[in-house]
Amino acid sequence: MDSLGLFIFLMLLCFQWTTAPAAEEVTWTYTGLVGQTEWSQYFPDCGGTSQSPVDVVTTQTKYDPSLIPLTPLGYSQHGNKPFTLSNNGHTAVIELSDWMGLEGLPWLFTAVQMHLHWGSGGPSHGGSEHTINGLSADAELHVVHYNSELYPNMSTAMTQTNGLAVLGILIVTGEETNPAFNNILNYLSRIRHADQKVFIPAFDVQTLLPKDLGRYYRYNGSLTTPPCYQSVIWTLFNERVQISKAQLLRMETILYSSKADESDRMLLQDNYRATQPLNHRVVFASFTAESGKELSSGEVTAIVIGVMCGCVGLAVIIRFIVKTIRFFTLLHRESVVVNSSTSSWDVLHSNRPAPMSRMKEPEKEKKQDMALNSTSEAKNKEEPSPSPQTEP
Repeated sequence: MDSLGLFIFLMLLCFQWTTAPAAEEVTWTYTGLVGQTEWSQYFPDCGGTSQSPVDVVTTQTKYDPSLIPLTPLGYSQHGNKPFTLSNNGHTAVIELSDWMGLEGLPWLFTAVQMHLHWGSGGPSHGGSEHTINGLSADAELHVVHYNSELYPNMSTAMTQTNGLAVLGILIVTGEETNPAFNNILNYLSRIRHADQKVFIPAFDVQTLLPKDLGRYYRYNGSLTTPPCYQSVIWTLFNERVQISKAQLLRMETILYSSKADESDRMLLQDNYRATQPLNHRVVFASFTAESGKELSSGEVTAIVIGVMCGCVGLAVIIRFIVKTIRFFTLLHRESVVVNSSTSSWDVLHSNRPAPMSRMKEPEKEKKQDMALNSTSEAKNKEEPSPSPQTEP
């Protein structure tokens, strides 16, 4: 019985080994039976404490002056060698030449591939994996590199600490077409189904990146798809890249996650992972809040209007102050003139002879009468008296 029991046990164990699917054989999806919430059951690292993507809360980032601008190497030197574009059922992947690399990190990293993540509802409906202050972009481009100084290849590096470096470029929509992205989007119709692959003309990969490579966020994280290895040095650029609404619509509606021979076709949409907890990690910034703040056109307009209103208000206040000063100056001058006039009148009035009292006027008249009488008497004495006349 012991031998029989041992035999049965070994048979059951062997059966379990042969029926249990390996992690590499599991067909994962973003939703469904093996969706995001179930990834950690089949891929243990997906349940780790340093997962990606994350929400970057700008007020909680830490400025690190040692973070220098990144320098792409060979991005523009494609050598006319065609790129390989493929549909892996999860995204569109462009394989990059091994002479492309990245400087500005503690080690030299060699480029491997780049791919896209997008949503399904058009502009302003999300689609990026990383978010900033809780806000999603419309899509996101990832450029993947491996640490070629420490590890021989991508397969080895992806399981090791600091083995990978990924550039994250947030994509927003506008009115203008971005010609650089047409180098990819124009050929998506040739890889509409999973496992399809095509060669496309080589192009300048750096034209896909933002112009400012000096302002970015840096943190340690993971691959955003299974097996979710926590080996990535993430660089998320602060500057967004713009494509047109038509380009975004093409990205969202042309590919299938199903294979060509499958009758049930499924559009490849919403291929982005939800943001993960930061836990113990810190997101570093290569710029300060003042130098790195990016203003939208609405914010710029509001600032301009605010400045203009402020200038008008300041002009009104200055005019009021000037008018007030002029008023009080004029009032002061009038007061001085009035005071001066009053003083002059007082001086003139004091210099006038005092009028004689009316009580003395009768005496004066009396004296004048006496003088006249005396004069009359004197005249009478001087005249001779007439001689008497005889009658005939």
